[in-house]
Amino acid sequence: MTNAIMRAQPPLDFIPERFHPWVRRLVQGLLPGWVRWQTDLVNINVSNAAVLAHLYQGFQTGQNRFLLAFRHPAPEDAYGMAHLLWRAVPQSAKQLGIPLQPVHSHFIYDRGIPLWAGNWVGKLCSRLGGVSIQRGKLDLVALKSARQLLSNGQFPMAAAPEGGNNGHNEIVSPLEPGVPQLAFWCVEDLVKAEQAEPVYIVPIGIQYRYITPPWDAIDQLLGQLEERSGIAGSLEKFAPPVELPTAQITNLYGRLYRLAEHLLTLMEGYYQQIYGLERPDVAETDANAQLAVRLQHLLDGALAVAETYFDLRPKGSVIDRCRRLEQAGWERIFREDLRDQVSIAPVKRGLADRIAEEADLRMWHMRLVESFVAVTGRYVLEKPTADRFAETVLLLADMVARLQGENPFPRPSLGKREALLTVGEPICVSDRWGDYKQSRRRAVAALTKDLQTSLQSLIVDSSEQ
Repeated sequence: MTNAIMRAQPPLDFIPERFHPWVRRLVQGLLPGWVRWQTDLVNINVSNAAVLAHLYQGFQTGQNRFLLAFRHPAPEDAYGMAHLLWRAVPQSAKQLGIPLQPVHSHFIYDRGIPLWAGNWVGKLCSRLGGVSIQRGKLDLVALKSARQLLSNGQFPMAAAPEGGNNGHNEIVSPLEPGVPQLAFWCVEDLVKAEQAEPVYIVPIGIQYRYITPPWDAIDQLLGQLEERSGIAGSLEKFAPPVELPTAQITNLYGRLYRLAEHLLTLMEGYYQQIYGLERPDVAETDANAQLAVRLQHLLDGALAVAETYFDLRPKGSVIDRCRRLEQAGWERIFREDLRDQVSIAPVKRGLADRIAEEADLRMWHMRLVESFVAVTGRYVLEKPTADRFAETVLLLADMVARLQGENPFPRPSLGKREALLTVGEPICVSDRWGDYKQSRRRAVAALTKDLQTSLQSLIVDSSEQ
């Protein structure tokens, strides 16, 4: 079953950064074996590591400050970033004759991770130099800590501007403005301290590809999902909306489309019956476009259900709405008045547990939306590669698991993969200081847009691999 929350708990306290060099050395030694044991990654390739070798040389000699802004398509991204800093950059520096001290970074991670991964993960992240942050609120304690470390810490800072992982190798989710704002704060702090070091944001592209296209595994997983969804059988009565390069791919796409349409219809019926969400009037004639419109209407309705319960106004992007809902749920589950649980009367304790249970149930709608925030409806059709098929089938597997009340993680493995990390061209934030002084909001928005463009440009086209 899924990790349902049945009891109210004390508040989520900030986990301060407590870097210990020996913890980094220990994890660095254990990491290769851990990756082989826990993941299907068999290789991590890095491009342009020399860019970071030069930047680290400047950082370690007091000539710059910088922030690593990495893509976040999958939970395994942390392994790729560790490989980049602990192996690829030192190796590149050695080849270039650049003397470097141990290469490492502070990093920002979601305070919610220890809730599902275990409290030991929070302690480990702290001792590796991590800063916990609650994404759905103005976490002033975390922001102050991250700002101080970026301006004065012994390492650069790393963060994922997409927030959560989106499950897509070739789509960058809309970026949150936190990373650009942190970079401007760093410039501001250095200006006040009369320090002249330039501040950079370094985009890091991360994506994955299968060593061998896992068509058979995709076929098998599709079959399992069809059976669990009640639509197992031939496609004789279902005509795929398009014809693709081969008969096998056309058949798989037809099955994928049928499964997606079936699940969408089920969910539309559920939200209509229980919450009165009417189905949208779709003017599109293209089948995939219709699917995309219906999906976005459903996601908006699912968020509205949770927002109504938590008395929140639907404001901002889908990601903004998800973050506020998450925080609203946490505030009912992790409560300040339960810090001293010994003095809580049994009846009050029972009511608090009931409130926490209901909040967790309402957050289910938001978790469902999170899984599909980057879905376009044409992702596979545009480039019917095995990688894109696999990503989409795994997202549908997530939905089926959630509908059955199961935890979608760990995901099923479809085959051996390799990670591709690409270091992009550094963006000098200090050069934008004049714009920031004129209008902070416009400067942050412009930097966020440029960072989004840069991350998108680092994506390797899977059809050319």
